[in-house]
Amino acid sequence: MRGKETGTVAALTKFADEDLELLLLIRNFELALLDLFDAGKLNGTTHTCLGQEYVPVALAPLLREDFIFSNHRGHGHYLARFEDPDGLLAEITGRAGAICAGVGGSQHIYRDSYLSTGVQGQSLPVAVGVALHFKCTGQNRIAVVHIGDGTWGEGAVYEALNMAQLWRVPLLVVVEHNGIAQSTPTEAQMAGTIADRARSFGIDHHELNTADINVIRAELAPVVADVRRRKAPAVVQFHTVRLGPHSKGDDTRSEMELADVRAREWSGEYARWYGDQFAAADARQRARIADLVADVCARPPSSWPVSKVSTAVGAAL
Repeated sequence: MRGKETGTVAALTKFADEDLELLLLIRNFELALLDLFDAGKLNGTTHTCLGQEYVPVALAPLLREDFIFSNHRGHGHYLARFEDPDGLLAEITGRAGAICAGVGGSQHIYRDSYLSTGVQGQSLPVAVGVALHFKCTGQNRIAVVHIGDGTWGEGAVYEALNMAQLWRVPLLVVVEHNGIAQSTPTEAQMAGTIADRARSFGIDHHELNTADINVIRAELAPVVADVRRRKAPAVVQFHTVRLGPHSKGDDTRSEMELADVRAREWSGEYARWYGDQFAAADARQRARIADLVADVCARPPSSWPVSKVSTAVGAAL
């Protein structure tokens, strides 16, 4: 099934104010992280989802009771699920109020049927196991795993897809195809298509070329319902862009390439379509995040025992 193209600004449909607020919460959170790294106030690394924020926002209402497996570029997935920028920023900065005592950092988060990892492709086999558990215990839940186009170079992906189809488990694979794997364009490292790879296992594949949240939900609601009802896997592929660097400051793309990405990412179109409403929401979320940064950075370091984090993660699976 081929997704609808946005094409023009007029193609966007009016959607709920809370969706716009959440989109801009994620956008401003990610921009704040890059600013904190530039100022030397954060350690380690981070991978923002700038340009891809609409994917988890669109999916969120369809997946309320399901288990979400995120990846290294997962802040948007977490914020769309929990709307908890306080806990996430505290985690990344290692401050009081951190989700996982500050030991998970930017990439490794566990909370209430949500798990992220920075290890490419490895959450997919785990998601198959969780989906099998849901099927065997009669739960009306599915496992949802977010991966990128670069992750299709990992052998674990194919082993997991084989088992998912062989065992007929309720698994939804969400592919955020941003066209670049770290610094390598997808066309330079992937032969064939993701659609053909999914179909080689007999798995349904659905493709979307829009950032319109209402269109995405309308197209994917029956897909999610079908995975849930039939207990069978499906792959959903979003054609999106990565607006920011791979990590906190390592963008190797030319200015011409970046200009093309900026012209195609969702926020410019939304700003033109929503006008003053977009500007007001953006200002609110920017101020909210600025206040949050000041508050969290003034807190003492997290002191929750690491042993509790290990116990919590082990209990998740």
